[in-house]
Amino acid sequence: MNTINKSELPAIGTELAGGFYTGIIQTEGNLYALITAPKALELTGEWGNYGTKIPGANSANNCTANAIAMAEAGSELAQKVVLIDHAGFKDWAIPSRDALEIMYRAFKPTEQKNYCSWRDGENQSSVPQGELYEETTPAQTEIESFKTGNSEAFETGWYWSSTQYRADDAYKQDFSDGDQDYNLKYGTARVRPVRRLLIS
Repeated sequence: MNTINKSELPAIGTELAGGFYTGIIQTEGNLYALITAPKALELTGEWGNYGTKIPGANSANNCTANAIAMAEAGSELAQKVVLIDHAGFKDWAIPSRDALEIMYRAFKPTEQKNYCSWRDGENQSSVPQGELYEETTPAQTEIESFKTGNSEAFETGWYWSSTQYRADDAYKQDFSDGDQDYNLKYGTARVRPVRRLLIS
């Protein structure tokens, strides 16, 4: 499954196309259903390519283009992700900055207050557009399997996006409180892969 009709989109957290339906992301004029991989596919590692600005890995919303550019430039983490073959799907990617934010908004694992500073929560790629976080918005997910300690829950720590900030850094997000920041590419963080379905 690579396309879906908008009328067929299920509730957030429903199993769909190899993972869990997460929300809608807009990329280059098209709308996509964002699919979050099962926790079993999570990886941990360095973003890679510290000190090198990788052409094609700067998009805030195009997960696939970013991940392919990273892999072609030698990122071991990206190479592992793009080689994933799960449930018959081989188009997994590292989430872009705005995709990662949609994932947090859908599946926040904790009851902790949100970090409200800089641009935390602002998301022009999500549909509807994401607004700045408030201390209690978004709230902890209502989906039991994604709550802290349960089978699909995000860890309460940092997750990489595939979006570069500059040659030395890439964007990341803390899934304990939503803090959005960037970090040196040789730092270690988690990755929860995603894939997209074109909405027709």
